[in-house]
Amino acid sequence: MTVSEKIAQTMTAAPAIPRLGVPAYEWWSEALHGVARAGRATVFPQAIALAATFDEPLMRRVAAVVSDEARAKFNQAQARGQHGRYQGLTFFSPNVNIFRDPRWGRGHETFGEDPVLTTRMGVAFISGMQGDHPALFKTVATAKHFAVHSGPEADRHSFDARVSAHDLADTYLPHFEAMVRSARVASVMAAYNQVNGEACVASPTLLRDTLRARWGFLGYVVGDCDAIDDVWKNHELVSTPAEAAAAALRAGTDLDCGRTYRHLDEALARGLVTEKELDRAVVRLFTARFRLGLFDPPERVPWSGLGPELIEAPAHLTLAREAAARSIVLLENRNNTLPLAPSVRRLAVVGPMADDLPVLLANYHGIPSHPVRLLDGVRAAARARGVTVGYAPGSRLVETSPGAIAKAVAVAKDSDVVIAFVGLDPRPEGEQRGTRFNPGGDRFDLDLPAAQRQLVEALLATGKPVIAVLTGGSALAVPWLVSRAAAVLYAWYPGAEGGHAVADVLFGDVNPAGRLPITIYRSAADLPPFADYAMRGRTYRYFDGEPLYGFGYGLSYTTFRYTQIGAVAGAFAAAAVEVENVGSRLGDEVVQVYVIPRAAPGYAPRRWLAGFQRVSLKPGERRIVKVPFGPNALAYIDEAGARRPLDGQVDIAVGGRQPDRSGHYASDTEGATYTLALGLKN
Repeated sequence: MTVSEKIAQTMTAAPAIPRLGVPAYEWWSEALHGVARAGRATVFPQAIALAATFDEPLMRRVAAVVSDEARAKFNQAQARGQHGRYQGLTFFSPNVNIFRDPRWGRGHETFGEDPVLTTRMGVAFISGMQGDHPALFKTVATAKHFAVHSGPEADRHSFDARVSAHDLADTYLPHFEAMVRSARVASVMAAYNQVNGEACVASPTLLRDTLRARWGFLGYVVGDCDAIDDVWKNHELVSTPAEAAAAALRAGTDLDCGRTYRHLDEALARGLVTEKELDRAVVRLFTARFRLGLFDPPERVPWSGLGPELIEAPAHLTLAREAAARSIVLLENRNNTLPLAPSVRRLAVVGPMADDLPVLLANYHGIPSHPVRLLDGVRAAARARGVTVGYAPGSRLVETSPGAIAKAVAVAKDSDVVIAFVGLDPRPEGEQRGTRFNPGGDRFDLDLPAAQRQLVEALLATGKPVIAVLTGGSALAVPWLVSRAAAVLYAWYPGAEGGHAVADVLFGDVNPAGRLPITIYRSAADLPPFADYAMRGRTYRYFDGEPLYGFGYGLSYTTFRYTQIGAVAGAFAAAAVEVENVGSRLGDEVVQVYVIPRAAPGYAPRRWLAGFQRVSLKPGERRIVKVPFGPNALAYIDEAGARRPLDGQVDIAVGGRQPDRSGHYASDTEGATYTLALGLKN
């Protein structure tokens, strides 16, 4: 290749080189929870909802289906001679940033606030996307946004995240390391922001010293779109586009999702970079294309025969419905209001989210042929049981009127039970540019929109049992609601089959077992300033207050009992416990193990997740569940960022939720705690 040809290959719209038999290729495709921005596709629940399943095998199945549809779409595009954006096999997913603050607008794209949960769900997603062929990638996954990236959205092109060595090693980097070492992710996306004074896309510390030298990453790095431009234009770390391009290429960013690498010719002429450094990037990029089989004959590529019949195949829609139902979290259930009893003959469905399409789809989504809105799902399930359904929206997302509320109240009074679909859709929480509902992308507070609270208050005043089904992708601080509603579910952004999935849980066809991948705080006032990246006071690991609902929380329609707990340290650290379903319904339990050191340094986490396993038990069934610990569960990170083994007595809490603040459970139906002696201290 000529130098000009090489430079052109380092940008996402890589042109063809006919004389060398190189076809055009567009690197930018999306697949956050289904193939996105490429027309019809199966839309799975949003990433935060998939995390709420605490179900790695399910995540792997979902990602395998996404990659099947991705290959099918790619084959169609190739047959038509199309090489445009969103038609390739290199996907800018998953988003594995830590959801450190619920005000961040893009938090619902992540797998939550915990590094261990993020690691295990991210590894499962990447494994399903990239496949297990010994030589070829089914698709390429991209772990993003590296690193220390979670708002404020409005400042992301100029923000410098100042992070301690402890927080960097303890919270912000370990899951990225796992994407490299365990999942062998083929691509990493460098973030817009700076970290401790270095732009991520031009950071020798992050890209050269950490990602490649320490972790052994062999794939390619792509800069977030126009992030290299930020190096000179917004971060003002250099003076010209050529200097920005040179800094990024030298540090190890191989692919520019933007236009700044057009200035590499000037950078070469000025001696800011060498052709050898350019060659290094091009080799990494072409290695990925070769490993995708893009230069092989079709008969040598296992997925070249996948066709359009796979797009929204019935089995894929069934899986989307299963995933959505498994993600739903039961927060409250007074007097066993749920599942709906056979005596319920008249339902009122109220709320702006009931007939809302965006609430199903979240962001970075495909186009479903037949999306099942929440109202549609309830109507279908009710019809099958001879139950009548009255409906009134009552309000819009952020506005209502006395007339709209009056109609909703009238429908509620003519019912046995009220189902209120309230919360957020993607318009108030998203990326930097936002919408008219929230131009900055991030949330200002954690409250339910005032218009919707006014509606719910009116419904509660009727005296009818109100089941609140909350939607959204982040914490909703609603203490006033959960103390008065008959039942509360969190349904997230549940995907194209969301209506059926929510109805499955409401009517009892599915026993809910989703668990919160985030902390639901009582108020944004409980949190440090949003732009402060210190972890002290954030997430369940560092928060000293009393949340509304803790990370890992979720109820069931049945009851589980924990007995015979034990734990072992060493190379194969694990906890074992006997779990019995002592209720009358088949149900899943998410067995969670937490490490609670009794003498951890003040800057270290108060507690942390060591491992988890989702199990299904019939009524009366008991099982010994062994939960292996993560590789560093019995260690902590010191102030210098070094890992140190725990010493002394450590409580190992095993249950279906976190223990109380003292490290124990109220009863054996919540969990049990075991004390483990470590090290040499008495």
